Amino acid sequence: MTTTALRPTTGTRSRREWWIPASLLALTFVPVLAGALRVADLAAGEPDAASQRFFDSPLPVVVHVVGATTYCILGAFQLMPSFRRRRPGWHRRSGRVLVPAGLAAATSGLWMTVAYPLPEHDNAALMVLRLLFGGLMVLGLVRGVVAIRRGDVRAHQRWMARAYAVAQGAGTQALVLGPMVVVVDQPGGGLKAAGMGFAWVLNLVVAEWLVRRGQSRRRV
Repeated sequence: MTTTALRPTTGTRSRREWWIPASLLALTFVPVLAGALRVADLAAGEPDAASQRFFDSPLPVVVHVVGATTYCILGAFQLMPSFRRRRPGWHRRSGRVLVPAGLAAATSGLWMTVAYPLPEHDNAALMVLRLLFGGLMVLGLVRGVVAIRRGDVRAHQRWMARAYAVAQGAGTQALVLGPMVVVVDQPGGGLKAAGMGFAWVLNLVVAEWLVRRGQSRRRV
């Protein structure tokens, strides 16, 4: 029996891997919808007490929503190994869009964290977490670009996966905080910070596992 017969064909492997972008796009749905509604609210020009800070300085909100939406949707296909191998040109071209979009999303998010008044149900711990993970996303994008320019594909994949995991935090946070809303109506303070922090860490752990598993399989 030959080695080729023991391995799945490229087509079979591709079909098996479609769960990766499909899952990521599903995870992106809630944040993308929330972002679109936020931009629609800004266009309507009807602020309330909770959204007044966005109307006072709307540009970072728009930059964040557009950047994050672009980054999360396009990035979902970058984590599909067979798709990257079959379409290397698309991978490179979309990467030139993804990096600026990711940086726009991360830096606008950092700016809003520092410049906007702290919302009623947030606290200093959550502010620190946003700065920490937002900074990690910027670091991941920069390190990923530096790594690929050096020809270090493995480091490039790991840093880009970490940046994308942070960007997808909002989707996982919706899943984590959703049950909390049912139980306590409006989680705030330490509970909200713990839930959001857990979601970011969970995403990073899963991304690290997926990338390292893929890299170890290619060495075999």
